[in-house]
Amino acid sequence: MALIDTHCHAYVSAFDADRDAVLRQAFDAGVDRLLLPNIDADSVDALLALSQAHPDRCLPMMGLHPCHVDADWETHCAPILEALDAHPCIAVGEIGMDLFRGRQTREHQIAAFHAQIGWALERDLPVVLHVREAFEDTFAVLDQYTDTALRGVFHCFTGGRAEAEKVAGYGSFCFGLGGVTTFKNGGLDQVVPHLPKDRILLETDSPYLAPVPHRGKRNEPAYTALVAQRVADLLERPLAEVAILTTANAERLFRLPAFTPAAP
Repeated sequence: MALIDTHCHAYVSAFDADRDAVLRQAFDAGVDRLLLPNIDADSVDALLALSQAHPDRCLPMMGLHPCHVDADWETHCAPILEALDAHPCIAVGEIGMDLFRGRQTREHQIAAFHAQIGWALERDLPVVLHVREAFEDTFAVLDQYTDTALRGVFHCFTGGRAEAEKVAGYGSFCFGLGGVTTFKNGGLDQVVPHLPKDRILLETDSPYLAPVPHRGKRNEPAYTALVAQRVADLLERPLAEVAILTTANAERLFRLPAFTPAAP
């Protein structure tokens, strides 16, 4: 069974003590590849170091997380944009809107969102979107790009049926499903069965939002398998079928080559 964790911060300090073991556990669990979204200018070096250590398995993205956007966002973006052009990045991310933590920076977030969408369009890359309590603003931005080739994923999708239908209507955006899918109070059991099957991706958002039965503890990329099982249960499909489906979806969105394990 081959899986892809499409959203994993395995480069952050939470894994400094045992990163190699965490990666090995993921690979042993069938999680062949980890897609690494950036956070801010300070996280670039650690992210690139991990991707360079495992170039076939840990694939970099570059973007400025909305929680790190402020009035000086253009200065913060300069080294991120430089890294985007200097390395084989697969996406612009993680970018978007967060009005739970950053309502006071809303206008700056919108400006940074537009700028980074521009990066993606110029380079024909997908965007990886963080959306928290900000669907209305996010849709207002994306509605301005419906006549472009913009594509991407709503990472950690937590919307309801109405939001899912709006995302599906764009035609070129996927749904990133992670640990929240396993939460009893997450509400996604009423949403996931209705999502377009060709646009479902698996993710962990490690080290955050660990799935049941690890909720409240450090999340790990190996737990992609737990998310896959929950999605399979909700779709009433075999786990192996969900693995094949979501891997194909990720490879298509991010234009990833098929993975061939290195010889032992």
